Amino acid sequence: MEITDIRVRRVGGDGKLRAYVTVTFDSAFVVHNIKVIHGRNGVFIAMPSRRTKTGEYKDVAHPIHSDFRTLLQDRVLEAYEKALEDPDSRLHEPDDEDLIEGAHPH
Repeated sequence: MEITDIRVRRVGGDGKLRAYVTVTFDSAFVVHNIKVIHGRNGVFIAMPSRRTKTGEYKDVAHPIHSDFRTLLQDRVLEAYEKALEDPDSRLHEPDDEDLIEGAHPH
């Protein structure tokens, strides 16, 4: 499986959420709402998730193997760093759905 496109939407504000990312695989499958989070140990990605009835967050889609997760995170963070350097990169203003409490790497 090849990552064929990565699009970064940076997020303004003071929270932990730094960006939303959309990743396309094999020019045929897309995953939206991967988050770039700034945590205690630096930035990491959080896969798209939904809140369960118990208040827990469950990933909607996620890598099965740690090797692929590492590859995905490396590529997403590389694209995020490039977006930070791009003066034309627009900031997305966060809203209530953007607030992330207790986001953690898997």
